[in-house]
Amino acid sequence: MDKILRIDMGAEGGPKVRTEPPGGYAGLGGRAMTSAIVAKEVPPLCHPLGADNKLVIAPGLLSGTTAAMSGRLSVGCKSPLTGGIKESNAGGQASQVLARLGYAAIVLEGKPKDDTLYKVLVNKDGVTVTADNSLCMLGNYDLVEKMKSEFSDKVACISIGTAGEMKMAAASIAFTDMEQRPTRHAGRGGVGAVMGSKGVKVIVLDDAGMKMRPPKDPNKFKEANQAWVAGLRKHPVTGEGLPAYGTNVLTNVINEAGAYPTKNFMWGRFDGCSKISGETQAETENTRGGKGSATHGCHRGCIIRCSGTYYDKDGHYMTKQPEYETVWAHGGNCGIDDLDAIAMLDRLDDDFGVDTIEMGAAIGVAREAGVAKFGDAQAAINLVKEVGKGTPLGRVLGSGAEVTGKVFGVERIPTVKGQAMPAYDPRGIQGIGVTYATSTMGADHTAGYAVTANILGVGGKVDPLTPEGQVELSRNLQIATAAVDSTGMCLFIAFAVLDQPETFQALIDMINAFYGMELTADGVAELGKSVLKTERDFNERAGFTSKQDRLPEYFIKEELPPHNVTFKVKDEELDQLYNW
Repeated sequence: MDKILRIDMGAEGGPKVRTEPPGGYAGLGGRAMTSAIVAKEVPPLCHPLGADNKLVIAPGLLSGTTAAMSGRLSVGCKSPLTGGIKESNAGGQASQVLARLGYAAIVLEGKPKDDTLYKVLVNKDGVTVTADNSLCMLGNYDLVEKMKSEFSDKVACISIGTAGEMKMAAASIAFTDMEQRPTRHAGRGGVGAVMGSKGVKVIVLDDAGMKMRPPKDPNKFKEANQAWVAGLRKHPVTGEGLPAYGTNVLTNVINEAGAYPTKNFMWGRFDGCSKISGETQAETENTRGGKGSATHGCHRGCIIRCSGTYYDKDGHYMTKQPEYETVWAHGGNCGIDDLDAIAMLDRLDDDFGVDTIEMGAAIGVAREAGVAKFGDAQAAINLVKEVGKGTPLGRVLGSGAEVTGKVFGVERIPTVKGQAMPAYDPRGIQGIGVTYATSTMGADHTAGYAVTANILGVGGKVDPLTPEGQVELSRNLQIATAAVDSTGMCLFIAFAVLDQPETFQALIDMINAFYGMELTADGVAELGKSVLKTERDFNERAGFTSKQDRLPEYFIKEELPPHNVTFKVKDEELDQLYNW
């Protein structure tokens, strides 16, 4: 990956394309790349939907290689949801394809002077940007079918649905999976709205005629990759639990722990949990779609295969396997215990291009306001359709949970820095509460997944109901995550890496063999710290202070059943997280 593609969408006479060497960004990948470009080139006080913001799409350091699990991709910008820096991560085919085409990043700059929509084609011959208003208000599924018919069924697509076109703050960017379905999303932070503000409806990537990226030392790289795969396969989480039941294996686990946010974070257990659990979901998928339907990779090279394919009662494709966060957001959080309804909501979210977490949280807040009753699945489907159509109510919900709460006068709004909390109540899992509060990204479980030690006993054990050790746990995980997000590796590798030193070493050996480097474990930590420092500096220049590193006050005041506990980590402890 020896070049950066820049497309100035606001140039005189129409979009202008230029390709340049990485320069000062050389050696960066994924989140390290997106955050570095945003921090250096985007004015922190600019309007997120204005011409000065930039959308950066970057594969990881090992994307486009034969390294297992290396197909994740980072999307960066100033977030219209949080007002701070944003990195949103996605699977799908785009990362591998973009890396094989030789691009370390795509940067969308400027802003068109009118409402013309554009499609971008990137292949071995170069880049073309074409005006195409026939794409206006297409959902992601119809859009991808149109691109397949126009180009080929081998391309990878990066696209926005109707929510992105309408520049809703909950809008996602879709990435096609191995079956060319728009099911993998950079969901968080409103990145789809920024892409919409640039007038880009779809980026089509075609790597026909391109080869895998070659390592500097093929033999050492092959040996390290083999050790890497072996380590992932022998760990009980990455080798057994996730392949069998997907991420939704967590539903029963978190519910039993009393940390499953139910009916807009009122309770820590959901009575309908067994009906929407990963075990029930996998059985349903394997029955309707045939054996193996509950095990699927989101990109080539994935060996964990924690996704699946969800079919309706007649055996017809409906959506990809709804992930744990989606099942919670549209399920327990809204009092719904119907898997088919949740799958339909997932399908609609993907088609309209909205973050399932933000949408479920917004609908949960709206239910508390009386817009709909908890447990009413059809009402949830109708509300998401409002978002897709862009009605006044739909635009409120599509702006996220915080805006929804303000519009309807709700006090209990589960957000940090304007971003909705995912499927772990911070009172029942105190470490994840520290991550929600202090992450540069707003409430984000993936920024420092303290569920590992708090609940799963991975990487040690820290009592989830007490404040002791939570800041240190979250700090270490946030550092490690920032580094992992820069490699193009799936975050789920962390389970094996935390428990198996030899597997962590295999990852380092792969990077070294590929690049001819001498990276150490300490070097990985320094990379993570550097990324976080860059992001935190941007947020400070955007006006963030320690006041933004806090949970909503009701988490400190209201006890969460069944453990009847509040969030106990003190403000002064939270303020120590970035002290290194």
